[in-house]
Amino acid sequence: MPVSSQPLRRIPTDDFAQQPFLLGPVISPDGTRVLTRFINAGKEQLAIYAVADKQLTLINIPEKNRLQKYRWAGNGRVLISMARPVTFFGAQLLATGLISYDIRTHSITQIQPAAGGIVGDDILYVDPAGEWVLLAFQASIFDSASVSRIDLATGKATRVIDSRNDVDDWYADDKGVVRAGTSTSDRGLSMIYRRTADEKFRKLPRVKSDDQDGTLDLLHFIGGSDEGYMLSNKETGRFGLYHFNYATKELGEQVFRSDNYDVMDFTTSNDGKAVASVEYTDDRDRIVWFDERMKRLQAQIDHALPGKDNRIVSMNSDNTSILIWSGASNDPGAYYNFLPAAHRMFLLASDNERLQPAELSETRYVSYKARDGLEIHAYLTLPAGRAPKGLPLIVFPHGGPYDLRDKLGYDPEVQFFANRGYAVLQPNFRGSGGYGKEFYAKGEGQWGRAMQDDLDDGMDWLANQDIIDPKRACIVGASYGGYAALWGANRNPERYRCAASYAGISDISKQLKYQINFRISPRYRKDWRRTVQGAPDFDTRTVSPIASVNSLMVPVLIMHGDADQTVPYEQSKLYADALRKAGKTFEFYTHDKEGHGFSSSANFKDWLDRLDAFLAKYNPS
Repeated sequence: MPVSSQPLRRIPTDDFAQQPFLLGPVISPDGTRVLTRFINAGKEQLAIYAVADKQLTLINIPEKNRLQKYRWAGNGRVLISMARPVTFFGAQLLATGLISYDIRTHSITQIQPAAGGIVGDDILYVDPAGEWVLLAFQASIFDSASVSRIDLATGKATRVIDSRNDVDDWYADDKGVVRAGTSTSDRGLSMIYRRTADEKFRKLPRVKSDDQDGTLDLLHFIGGSDEGYMLSNKETGRFGLYHFNYATKELGEQVFRSDNYDVMDFTTSNDGKAVASVEYTDDRDRIVWFDERMKRLQAQIDHALPGKDNRIVSMNSDNTSILIWSGASNDPGAYYNFLPAAHRMFLLASDNERLQPAELSETRYVSYKARDGLEIHAYLTLPAGRAPKGLPLIVFPHGGPYDLRDKLGYDPEVQFFANRGYAVLQPNFRGSGGYGKEFYAKGEGQWGRAMQDDLDDGMDWLANQDIIDPKRACIVGASYGGYAALWGANRNPERYRCAASYAGISDISKQLKYQINFRISPRYRKDWRRTVQGAPDFDTRTVSPIASVNSLMVPVLIMHGDADQTVPYEQSKLYADALRKAGKTFEFYTHDKEGHGFSSSANFKDWLDRLDAFLAKYNPS
């Protein structure tokens, strides 16, 4: 990387902490409105942005609910999935529900008739006109999901499929017909199937547990046919897209696969018959267009915005209005609206106008060998304006940890660290998503063990090249990354001067009990407890930071939002209490009414400010 002859300015934390105006925008079928997340006065809301007159309509999220997903139902209605904490038999869980918002009247209808279970937002099909929806939900925690057709204007529900003990998940085709139900157990994967709404469901042969990794994921049925598409890793150990016959369960011709990475998603044509695109991630998110018109449009976009990652994030129903995000690792990016027929593209919103690419650092994709020979891919960001030699280091592991990974792109925390003079390493340690079945499996049962080794081995790789000073390293992370930071400081005090955790996990056993209701890793259909814990007799206390506070030798910074529904606040609170009792050096701060992340620029700025002071004190650059 080139080294600037002039030192770059010390960018204020307030500039890094600015929240993007648009978060996850989705354009309406007619292209006139954009549905997006919106942060207003520190509270997460949904907003509907009218493109023509630039008017913003806010949709309030009910108190104690967390926004999950959202989508259009026709042009006049929005479906919103939310989660709320509930307690069953002393266990705290998250229950999901669905609401419908009418744009014209601004009225909200609860779409969860008589539901008292955990799953209440599983949308199988939405009528293109926005008049009705097929919804799978639990009537109670003791019942499997049934399927109802919901009138979105009235909320009236008509049961179309009764719950069955042998079905966990239901699937519908592109015509709104419930076509299949699946369930998984230690014995394998089972499916019931029908071709049309007039047929009875019939059981298909069970897939044995040792074969099930190569079967169902992201099912797509072609209406009125036994044919469809599915992602499978059975052939190569990496997910590719294949034709599939659901009546015979025979995998057909390959549509697309990558030699090194999993296909993560795909789209079909409006009639559901042809594949329109597939998506995978190598160093960054990639989309491969099968639709010739979309290929040409992507080429036009790339020509108009050279040298950037340009992603089509949403399109209206006839692809005449397209939302584009354009940015880079050293560019926060911006959203554009592209109107192909008019040969016009205009800026909708910049993610952060305060930051300029010239004053930020570029990130590159690197790889190194772990101690057992496994190749680990990672992202390395070196501070602009400084020679790449003997730099202080921030190891910055991602959250998740399974089926998630870091990608090449702008990250405000990475840029903050680099601006302060640190090299930043983001390893996609074993278990990270997108690298195939074998890489995922190597992470099973490796919390605090080989997954942690991968972080340390990346540090050694940089030290062997004299890029970093191994005596000036700190480890920082959030969620699972926060766990890795706390555990790294405890396990290897000789490596790290300090550690910082936001919403991190300190007690694995408690977190497992909280999460056990969820299938954290549906892609491989593995039991979450076994995935995290490994052998049934393995004692997770031996890799839980809270169980070994007495041996901690380095200072730690801990922060957590007290409204976190993903990693409960008590994970940090109890750890801080234990540190205080043990007389350890630590700092602990609480963000009131904050969830699992940052819903306000003020809280994000506070985190960066605390980090700034903490790092300057214990690992100065």
